[in-house]
Formats: sequence, structure tokens, C-alpha cells
Amino acid sequence: MSPSGGARAGSRPALFARLVKIEHSVYALPFAYAGAFLAAGGWPTLSQLVWITLAMVGARSAAMALNRLIDAGIDARNPRTAERELPAGRLGRREVVVFTIVSVALLVVAAFNLSEPCRYLWPIPLAAFVLYPYTKRFTWFCHYFLGLTLGLAPAAAWVAVTGAVSLEAWLLFFAVGLWVGGFDVLYAVFDLEFDRAQGLHSLPVTIGERGSVAVAALSHVLTIALLAAVGALAGLDWIYWAGLIAVAALLAWPHVDIARRGLREVGMGFMSVNGAVGLLYGAIVVLATVIG
Repeated sequence: MSPSGGARAGSRPALFARLVKIEHSVYALPFAYAGAFLAAGGWPTLSQLVWITLAMVGARSAAMALNRLIDAGIDARNPRTAERELPAGRLGRREVVVFTIVSVALLVVAAFNLSEPCRYLWPIPLAAFVLYPYTKRFTWFCHYFLGLTLGLAPAAAWVAVTGAVSLEAWLLFFAVGLWVGGFDVLYAVFDLEFDRAQGLHSLPVTIGERGSVAVAALSHVLTIALLAAVGALAGLDWIYWAGLIAVAALLAWPHVDIARRGLREVGMGFMSVNGAVGLLYGAIVVLATVIG
């Protein structure tokens, strides 16, 4: 057996982990926990935390697998993405379809073990997962559609704990939508020429690199404003506000660096910083609700 064949046969868990970019779970999962802890006003039950985690694993795995299946042709034509698992042939479409079905099943099982509304609402994120990959084919709003899809995480966790949606849950939904949408706009700058050549839609294609950098910065300013409103409505104490200052500083740093050196020079480093933002905010909410 050839080395490449051995890698293909013997590394399935690693291939699927790369397919769903498991390391990017830091974008949505901490906000899901933030929604759960805010909704509970402290510790949710162990059962709720377990099932919320499993729902997030199923939802995110299904979302990424669907994205890769729907975009496989586009990914194959883009030099930046041509080595992804499907276009490179390291995973087959049939096995990714099976993986997607299993992931959706996990989401549904978890939903039925949470509050009653979750039993009926799980098709909403699933529909968003299917629709998102197509948005780049007809609208520049694709970045914010992605963000709002991830924004369902804290809102869904809120419903999972309380069985209802509050204003704080809506604010978290839009905050995550702006946060993720903002850095996805920056991410799309690196595909500007490819997207333009392929007739795909993005904010960089529509308004150019400089305008996109400005819109991303504005999105993140609004993110902090919405998170501040969450803290005020929830009546959180100094732990939250001190932590939010740290989150704002961390979120601002890539924009300062981009203004100083330029986005092309900064490269994809801003993605790691944004992952840290999610982890930090989740930790702050846990501390503020449990200790405060």
C-alpha cells in the first residue's frame, strides 16, 4: 500500500477532525456556555451542560460537513482550499454524507433531552446550516449570515435552560453575529480575486479591501456595545465589566495591528486572537454568574 493510501485508510478520525476544523469550536461553544450560565443565573444542571455540549458537537459537525459538501466544487477550484479533504480525495462524499447524518442525529437526540421547545426548534439551525453555503452565490451578507448562524448557539442554550427567549438572549445572538461576521469579512479579503473571478459575492468584492477592514472594525465595536448591554440587563457585577474591558482590548488588537502593518502582512493571525475572544468571554460569564 502506498504511503498516501495508508494515510487515507488509517487516519479517519484526524481527517474528520480537520474536515470540521475542530479547533474552531472556540468560536461558538464558549458563547453557548455563556448563554446557559446567564440563563440559569449561575450553574445550569449537569444534565443541561452535557446535552448542550452534545448538541453543539452535533450541530457544528453537521454545519461544517454540509458546508464542505455543498462547496466542494468551489473549494477544488480555489488554490487556498484545494487541499481540503473532499476536493483532495482524502474523504469521499458518501462517508461525509454519513458523518453529516450521524451529526444531525446527535443534535436531535440532544434537543429532545433539553427543554421542550428545543424538540421543535432544532430544524431552524439545520436550515441555516444548509442555506449558509449558498449565500455567497447571491449576497455579500454571507459573512453576517454565518455570524448569525453561530449566534444561534447562545440563544439556543438559553432556550435549552429556560424554555424561553429573553432580551439578553437576542442581544447575545446579534453580538455573536457581528463578531463572527466581522472577522469573516477580513478572512474573505484573502479570497477577493478568486471570488471576483468566480462571480461569488462577498463584502470585499462589493466595497474593496479598505472598506471591508473598516466594516469589520465597526462590527466589533458594536459587538462590545451589545455585550455591555447584556451585562447591564443581567445586573452583572464588576467581574463582568473588568472582563469585558479585557475582551474589548483583545478584540481591538488585530484591528490596531492591521492599521499599523496592513492585513496582508498580519495574515491569518487575527483568527487565533478571535478564538481567544470567545474563550475569554465564556470564562468571564461563568465567573460573573457563579461568583458574582
